[in-house]
Amino acid sequence: MTENNKSRPIVLIDLDNTILNFDIAERSALTTAFREYGIEPTEELLRRYSVINKRYWEMLERGEMSREKLLVGRFQELFDEIGCEVPAAEVQDRYEEVLSTGHWFMPGAEEMLEALYGKCRLFICSNGNAQVQDGRLASSGIEKYFEGIFISERIGYDKPDARYFDACFARIPDFSKERAIMIGDSLTSDIRGGVNAGIKTCWFNPKNEENRSGLKPDYEIRRLQQIPGLIEQIFC
Repeated sequence: MTENNKSRPIVLIDLDNTILNFDIAERSALTTAFREYGIEPTEELLRRYSVINKRYWEMLERGEMSREKLLVGRFQELFDEIGCEVPAAEVQDRYEEVLSTGHWFMPGAEEMLEALYGKCRLFICSNGNAQVQDGRLASSGIEKYFEGIFISERIGYDKPDARYFDACFARIPDFSKERAIMIGDSLTSDIRGGVNAGIKTCWFNPKNEENRSGLKPDYEIRRLQQIPGLIEQIFC
């Protein structure tokens, strides 16, 4: 083990709604895709999509649904509900095409990465679609901060599956669970995944939501600017 790697904490960070604001990007991409297929993206329609999409992702995290079924099925269910005969697979493809072309940062994300860079070993852990995440990362210019980017579609497993994390750990030279922490906004994928993997966890909870999951993250923060100080407190 190299001395440099041994001394630096290993920080695994979620991408969507932790570093990059997925909610804004999603809304923009949905609005574009729906309008191109003659569907008016009303607030009610977008809210209903969000409910369906959340349920599908939770099923994926529990191993009850394939990624392929999720991607098209969420649109198909929505269109069936509103009696729309638009081809769901085409809308899905257009949605992801638009989604991959831009980015919005979460408040404090760039400052956090600058503060951690060089002091920690940084890795992205994301359940997102590989092509979409590749585009968003390239657009944002943040790849330079990370030693590795682990996207579940390429790993072969999804968070919170322990096999996803085992595969990530195997790709990190000089990995040590004692020096690692998982940071993310999702209790069901990031925090449960970190717990399953046997590493420290930090829940990014900017909206101060109530934790009804039964999971107990080791740490909880409201602002990304808190992370550098927290990492120093834990590992130094």
